[in-house]
Amino acid sequence: MGRERTYFTLTLESLRALGGWAADCAERALPIFEARAGEDTRPRAAIAGIREFAAGGRRAARLRSLAMQAHAAAREAGDPAAAAAARAAGFAAATAYTHPLADVHQTKHIVGPAAYAALLRAVYPKAKEAAPDAVVIAGALSPGGDLGENAEVRMGDLRYTEELYAAGAAPYFDMWALHNYGAQAPPDATPYPEEVNFRRAEVVRELLRHHGDGHKPLIITEGGWNDHPRWSAAVRPADRLRWTVEAYRMALEWEWLEAMCLWQLGTPWQARTYQDNWNFVASDGTPKAIYWAVREAFVPGAAPP
Repeated sequence: MGRERTYFTLTLESLRALGGWAADCAERALPIFEARAGEDTRPRAAIAGIREFAAGGRRAARLRSLAMQAHAAAREAGDPAAAAAARAAGFAAATAYTHPLADVHQTKHIVGPAAYAALLRAVYPKAKEAAPDAVVIAGALSPGGDLGENAEVRMGDLRYTEELYAAGAAPYFDMWALHNYGAQAPPDATPYPEEVNFRRAEVVRELLRHHGDGHKPLIITEGGWNDHPRWSAAVRPADRLRWTVEAYRMALEWEWLEAMCLWQLGTPWQARTYQDNWNFVASDGTPKAIYWAVREAFVPGAAPP
């Protein structure tokens, strides 16, 4: 059986609470926009609109219009930090229309870079107060550029990171997480900002260094290659085995990398799609060739039975 999208109950009361929270986050970033374009009231109007809804107002078409106008203000801002703050206001106004779908992509309607920065700023001190040794990890963005005419499908990872820094997030995380997929290139393929490949981690690392965060470690929480025989983005099984082992060896040389977790050990179900070909272990627990290749390379004396 394949995995199904899961819907849940999302009442107007829930949307109002969500809208109020999003407005709080966006409002913290609003002074950044108004310092640059104080005469432009569209982002402030978007936040006022979602606050009105959160307080019991109607979910009317006007909210969509306010959200779109805030995004227009972001495009016209002419400054990355101001644009991020205006975009946060637009996302906040759009929370009234969040769909009741348990899907991580729903967060793009709620947390733009400036709002995410505001969330980190609010949470980080409390986390450190409760557990001083806690490591706050940010990032884990899907690699690649913008999707959609105005990034309405996805904002590119490098752009999102730039806007997060512009919104003042630097002091409020200790480590940066990466989704570091190899696409259809070997692990030593030259890294470029326009390319998705394994060494994109180096591009992200340089971006952090540029913003004064060269001391912060990175962690790869997803990555790797897929060897499904009928998926257009897959690679040959032999290449996957060889490139995965090479990637682990390369990662050991990156002193700034805390750990690497490739996608993925396994799932207790069969999707019967290309998704099964990320797994190192079959759904019944049987190790695949990729599992044995990595184990043999890095565990002394290990070999397939």
